Amino acid sequence: LNTRKYSLGIPPPSEKDWPKEDEENFFLLDPDPKRDVLPQPFRMINKLVMQVFESAMEIIERREMLREAQELKVQPKKCFPTAEFQVTERANCLAVSGKYIFIGLSVGLAAFNMCDFKDVCAWDADKAEICAIQASDLGNECHVLLAVDEMGLALLFCFHKESFLLIKILNGVEDISQRSTCVEVVLSRGGDYAGILLQGNTKAWLEIYQLPKDSWLTEMEKNVGAAEELACSERRSSSPPEVGTFLLQELPVSAIQADVELDPPVLLLTVRPPKPITGTSFEGPLDALKGVDDGSMLGLGYNHLIKDSQWELQEAIFCSTYQEYLEAEGVIEEEIPRYATFHFLLPSQILMGPETVQPDIPVGIGVHWDGNHNFCFYLLNRSLDEKADSDLKPDVVWPCAAPIACSAVSSCSRYLALAGEDATITIWDKHLGYPLSVTAILEERFIRSIHFL
Repeated sequence: LNTRKYSLGIPPPSEKDWPKEDEENFFLLDPDPKRDVLPQPFRMINKLVMQVFESAMEIIERREMLREAQELKVQPKKCFPTAEFQVTERANCLAVSGKYIFIGLSVGLAAFNMCDFKDVCAWDADKAEICAIQASDLGNECHVLLAVDEMGLALLFCFHKESFLLIKILNGVEDISQRSTCVEVVLSRGGDYAGILLQGNTKAWLEIYQLPKDSWLTEMEKNVGAAEELACSERRSSSPPEVGTFLLQELPVSAIQADVELDPPVLLLTVRPPKPITGTSFEGPLDALKGVDDGSMLGLGYNHLIKDSQWELQEAIFCSTYQEYLEAEGVIEEEIPRYATFHFLLPSQILMGPETVQPDIPVGIGVHWDGNHNFCFYLLNRSLDEKADSDLKPDVVWPCAAPIACSAVSSCSRYLALAGEDATITIWDKHLGYPLSVTAILEERFIRSIHFL
């Protein structure tokens, strides 16, 4: 039994239990946190655990993105060696020419055949350690090699019929105190020319040799023919056939090693570092104009009207203006260049001799010295009457805004890349004689080497 004295209705609102903060959105709040708030220090522990969890998830997501990006890249192909060969000594350098691999060892040279990777022959007459080697194929199973040993001697070899023949030591002298050290060797493609960079006690210079490869090939074939005739005559005079066969196989190599004498290379020209600009000795403008070349090259600053007193006055003004910087960094005196980079160049419009030249034989060299702004070209077709050690001037000069750090020539010898010490790379068209592009690398970067692919 339920008796109601009053009718059922909606109770009036009461404001005493309403929250004081966020009164408009209080009904959107979750009531569970009000009841489940952790006391200290559990709240701090919970916060640290959540931070570690979020950091771990960020690391996982970042690694997952890197893995997906790596899968999208083209994967490099893994190459494994197809064959190997053993050397008796430590290998320092190698060069490939034709079907042979020439290896410079800690004691002598070794040649291997790339067909069967077997040792063909070795040379260790001087017990010298070979530090650098270059090789070029002359044709008719004849190869020319240019090597440098640990004493800085430049050794010129001819490899023919699986035997080494030492032709000449290019910088060999009787007086050891007068000996110069070879620091770099370069062979032209085809073996027509060879260049060596030499350093003395206080100076450095470049020597370019012309290799008489035609006479070498003729002499080699003549000696091989003579050795085969000698072997055949010995075979006819000998009764057992086995002995004749043995002589036919063994005599050619020994005959070449013992009897052949090849013509030495011819010193074509000697290139020395550019001289520093000094005061003039001319008395007037007319004398200076008489000393200027015919206009086929850009000047190097030798024929001018600036006197020594003017150079001294300019240096004094510079030192007084920047005295505080010079004292802080120290004054560095100008040093004579000790290293040069040079390339053999094929014919082009700016390097074309007076005679008809073949397109695959070099006609000139390009040289730049350390710390120098100029890239100099020298023609190789010079008359033998000119002294090779005379003061040689370049035929063409390309000046650069900054000192040249390194250079490279394309395989077709048309394009020339010059990298300056200011981190700029200039691509020149040697055939036309003007730059194609100039690229600036990031600042504070020094370009040490550059190559065409």
